[in-house]
Amino acid sequence: MMKKELNNIPQHIAIIMDGNGRWATERGMDRTLGHKAGLDTVKKIAAESARLGVKYLTLYTFSTENWNRPAYEIEALMGLVLGFFEMELFSDNNIRFRLIGDLERLPKSVQDKIHYMEDLTAANDGMTLVVAMSYSSKWELTKAVCDIAADVKEGKIRLSEISEDTISQHLCTYFMPDPDLLIRTGGEVRISNYLLWQIAYAELYFCDTYWPDFDEEQLHKAIESYRSRQRRYGKTEAQVENEAEVSE
Repeated sequence: MMKKELNNIPQHIAIIMDGNGRWATERGMDRTLGHKAGLDTVKKIAAESARLGVKYLTLYTFSTENWNRPAYEIEALMGLVLGFFEMELFSDNNIRFRLIGDLERLPKSVQDKIHYMEDLTAANDGMTLVVAMSYSSKWELTKAVCDIAADVKEGKIRLSEISEDTISQHLCTYFMPDPDLLIRTGGEVRISNYLLWQIAYAELYFCDTYWPDFDEEQLHKAIESYRSRQRRYGKTEAQVENEAEVSE
């Protein structure tokens, strides 16, 4: 496929990679094979995002609710995670790896590999690929509230000093900007407990394509949709247009 050049690229794209299981089931395959096919899509989309100039790509890989899935499927997913780290994706595309989520719930082998990959890719200064694993917004916000309460109790911060920035700095995503564009594949039109605080002003894009079939062209369509929108952040259209004219 011919490489396409796009302008006004979102600095941060977050994706809910939905449809792996249904993709496999509709083909008479075990659901775990859908997750394996989805891993190939991760490689393609991450490489293309890095090429386009996206700075942060955050992928919803495994939610805290997913721990309720059948044990064999969870085990297969963890195995795929370990295989994912063997990819040359990171070195070939100058990609840094980060993880957000409840790391302590993951198997020790996965925890060790995560720490290893974060250290190994720390000097890569291209795109940062953030994997949300054993993650949910309700868990994240609950943890942030507890951490802030502990800081108040210990005298590190006064109650009157708590602000939106305080909360943001206590979230797992403290090291990166909020998403500009949220993509969900698979035909569902919901957020599923993902980055609820961070996507307050993100542009949302939903498509029917199952994640294993989501390709570079589909990514371009999502970005083109993003580029066609005016981001107002509560202001009027006229205010945004006037600000744009002043900055030119």
